[in-house]
Formats: sequence, structure tokens, C-alpha cells
Amino acid sequence: MTQIDWLKQLLDQGFHRIGQIEVFLAPAPAGTYWLCHESDRDAVIETNGDPADFLITSDPYQAREISTYSLENEYRFTKGQTNLRSGWLMKLHGLADVLAAIDGFYPACFGLWVAQQRNVLEVQNLRDKLNRQTGMYRFARSISDEGAQQLVQEVCGPAHQCAKKILWQLDENTPLADSEASRFNGIGSGLSEPQAIPLLCREACNHFVAECRKASKREFEAKAQS
Repeated sequence: MTQIDWLKQLLDQGFHRIGQIEVFLAPAPAGTYWLCHESDRDAVIETNGDPADFLITSDPYQAREISTYSLENEYRFTKGQTNLRSGWLMKLHGLADVLAAIDGFYPACFGLWVAQQRNVLEVQNLRDKLNRQTGMYRFARSISDEGAQQLVQEVCGPAHQCAKKILWQLDENTPLADSEASRFNGIGSGLSEPQAIPLLCREACNHFVAECRKASKREFEAKAQS
């Protein structure tokens, strides 16, 4: 099965949400799908796809532009943040365009979910990720386990605008400590599968690595002063 086949099967089973994106079949013409922010679904339906002052587009690749900045014009440094702006509507013909748009909003996330369903998803644990860092980020390798566990609670999870389910551990033998961030299932809407599918985090993001570097430096300075 291709990713498009998986998407069609999901839609047939009642899927309509990934991250903050609402996906649904338009009333017309046949084969047309509408994508909008989850908070805008009612407005889109009530206006029959013509909500006032919305950005309306049929270009799935405009997803990248829409998702670059929040409604408050803040740069979204990861596409998994929970501050995707509202006030837009995509009218797309065919599932290939729907998948292209989803990939624009959440790069590779649909493919990661498919890989997980196929039991072929590769996960990279934190220590493996940090040990690959070079340049100034090589200092991130020195962060303690305790510091890394604390950082997960300070950086990850919906409380910190991250909508992804963490799949990685510190290393092969050290799982993440129990916390709101480590328990989050990647579905922020309260829906259950298959109505929604989770956004997956298969390895620590660059933002987390940068925070590891800062935390490692703080740990080094604290030891030097003790």
C-alpha cells in the first residue's frame, strides 16, 4: 500500500484530524477535500466553504507558508508546535494533494505513522543523537541523565507547545521518566484513533539538542563553582 492508499483507508474509517489540521470531504465537486485549522471547521461548514476574510487556496504547497508563522507572527521553529495559525482554507482535488498539504504542515509525519503501522519505523535514542553532534553542539553530549530527563519536562509536550508523541529514550536501557511530556500520545484534540492519528517524534529535534548544549554548559559551570 502506498501512503495515498493508507490515507484513503483512514478517511474511510473516519479519520479527520492530524495535529491541528481538520480534513474532510467537501460537499462538491466530487473528489474535493477541504483542509482547515481545527478551530475553523464550523465556520467553513456554515459558510459552505466561503468564510469571510479567510485565505482560500487550492495549492497544497502553500501549507509551508501558512505554517511558518503563528497568528501572532511568531516564527514556528518546529512544525510540531501547537500554535498553527487559523483563518485559512485549502480546497484540494484528490488525495495526492491532501497528502502533499499534510506533509507541508507536518513534514514526514504521515510517513512516520505509516512506518510505525508497518513496524519498520526506526527510532534514534537521545545519546545516539547527541554523540553525532559536532562543532559547538558537541558539548551537548556531556549533559547528565538527570539533566536530560528534566529537559524533556521543560521543553517537550503540549505544555510547551509540542504536539508530538516521544518515541525515543535516553539510551537503549534508559526510558524517559514518567511525566506529562513522556505520556503525551501525540493527539492534542482529545480524539482517538482512527478519527485522529498522532504526530510522532522519532528522534530529538534540533531545538532539544540546542537546549541540551545550554543545560550541559550550566551543569559544567555549577560543578566548577562547587
